[in-house]
Parts: sequence; C-alpha cells; structure tokens
Amino acid sequence: MFKVADYLIQAQSTTIAPGYARLVPLDTRGGGRAIFSPWVLGTALVKLVGGRISGTLAGVHVNMAERLSLVRKAIVVIVARALGLPVILHLHAAQLHHFYRALPRPLRALTRWVFSLPNACIVLGSASRRFVTQELGVPDARVEVVINGVPQPSRPRRAVTGSTRRILFVGNLSERKGVTDLLRAVARPEFDRTGVQVRIAGGGPVEAYRSVARELQVDAFVSFEGWSDQSKVAELLAEADVLVLPSYDEGLPLVILEAMANGVAVVCTPVGEIPLQFRDGVDARFVAAGDIAGIARALSEVLADRTLRATLENNGKAAYRQRFSLDVFFDHIARMHRRHFGICGQARIAVDPVATSASAR
Repeated sequence: MFKVADYLIQAQSTTIAPGYARLVPLDTRGGGRAIFSPWVLGTALVKLVGGRISGTLAGVHVNMAERLSLVRKAIVVIVARALGLPVILHLHAAQLHHFYRALPRPLRALTRWVFSLPNACIVLGSASRRFVTQELGVPDARVEVVINGVPQPSRPRRAVTGSTRRILFVGNLSERKGVTDLLRAVARPEFDRTGVQVRIAGGGPVEAYRSVARELQVDAFVSFEGWSDQSKVAELLAEADVLVLPSYDEGLPLVILEAMANGVAVVCTPVGEIPLQFRDGVDARFVAAGDIAGIARALSEVLADRTLRATLENNGKAAYRQRFSLDVFFDHIARMHRRHFGICGQARIAVDPVATSASAR
C-alpha cells in the first residue's frame, strides 16, 4: 500500500504547469511507534481542513488496508466527506474480508456506512469487487478494478556467470507468507541445493526464522537480508533467478509485478487475484499453498529447466509491459481522478496527466 502511493508520487513531474495539480502524501500513521499514530492522524486531519479552507485541495485518494489502517482511513473518509471533499477509496487489503467478518455486528454496520461515503472505490480484481459489492453494499457502478503498476527496473540484470542459482523471497516474514513452508521445502532431500543461494528479504521476526533455518540445517545456503528498502529490493531482484512467494493469502503482490518487470521467473501460490491475472506454466509457476513438497519440486524444476525459466521470464516481462507498467497504472488513476476531482497533475513519464490530490497512506 505504501509503495503504491510512493510510486505515484515519485513518478509525477518535478515542475507542475499552470492548470495542473500536485499529488501530495498525507501520512496518517507515522514511521515510529504506534502510540504516536493518533498525533500523526490528528495532524493529517488538520491539513485536510486547511486545504479545504484555502481551496487548494481538490480531493482525497485514501489508500486503505485492514486492522488499524481501516480505523485511521475511515476517520479520514468521514472528515473529508464532512468537509465536502470528493473521496476515492483505494482498497489494498488482502485480508479485509476475514477482518470484517470477525467484527461485531455494530462494527460491521459502521464499516458498511464508511464504504458508502466515497465517490468511488478502487479494488484490485474481481474477488475484491465481489466482497465490496456483496458484503459491504457498495453499488457496482461506484466500484472500479485498477491493477497496480510498478516502475521499470532501476538496475540491470546480472550477467549469467558461474553455477550459483539464486532464489529470492521478498515480504513480511510471517506464516501467512509461507516462510516456514519455504524453509522446509528447501530442506527436503529431493530439492537440489547444489549451488543454490536462498535470500529472504523482509521485516518481522528474523531471528525466529533464522533459528528455524538452523534447525532444518539449511542456514549454510539461506541468508536473511532483513527489512529492505526500494533500492535494496531492486538490487536483489537484479541478481535473482527465481522469485518465490508461497503465501496463503494475497491481493496482487507488487513484488510479483516487480519480479516480472525485471525478467525474473516467479513461483507462487494461486491465491487472491493471482490466478486471475497469470497462467500456470506461462507467466508463473503455481504451487498449492502449504504444499511443501510441491514448493520444492517447483523450485527445482524452474531452476533446472532453462526453457521453462526463459518462458516464465519472457512472458512475465511481456505481461508487465502490457498490463502492469507504471504508465498503465498512471493512466487508470488519471481517468478516475479527472472524473471525480475535476483536475489532474503532470506525470514525469509520457502518459495521460495524473489527477492529483491528497493521497492518504
């Protein structure tokens, strides 16, 4: 979610011509401890009021996930609508449907009311669309599917030298992401670990997973990179042969799109919007969530079969260029912003101008 907003902001023009507007980040959480989030949120609301009074704010594009993000962004939506500002709600949450169904009935009703307020709701695919229309009661005419986009690679692909084969995982370290499944898969006897290097990048309980790797005796070829910023991820992708994401639940992960942009073969589980966007053996290699032996087989197959790997790399890159580039993403967002905010910004890249406003992250 944060990356999506950042990509849009990074891609806008550094100079804004007359008649255009600027996409401005509006932080509602802050990067420090959660205890300070109410202060950050309060500051964001003051900025909304100031923008409304000064007439410099065209509208608010709210990027929402689940849990506390739902709470914070619901407040932003309510305040923005009370100020008479148009609102677009951009839903990124992969688990909101689970979170929503676990809420007490009064809080589910409140959530439905919040979702009734925006002028439009952006979702990642048909599964998300069904949830917001059928369970949250958002009229179908106010829901639009917009697939996320990512920038072109910032690092050239490494030259193929030597016999080292690199597997990369990028994501928050958790059981939902299948990290333990991955470690168990590369520990299986049928997995050919000859010349293999597994790099795991992401924040979370790194030491706990390092301990699992030691117990499974795979720590000699599995390394943990910790939390990695955009530059570090670009470096890791440029050096990877295969990206693996054995998640149990996802929306449409940006890291898969980034891997395809870099020409990296993808092994992943067909969850969320993934099987609606990609084809097994064509754009990506699918393996069932929780199938540890299957993960081991799929990784071994893609690493060993150069023809298959080349197919995944080439088709993935073609899919990126056609559907998941930042150009295409900007164009979709631009059309929605212009329609609902009546003004647009100026993109750094040569695409239709991107309508801008405050972007709540």
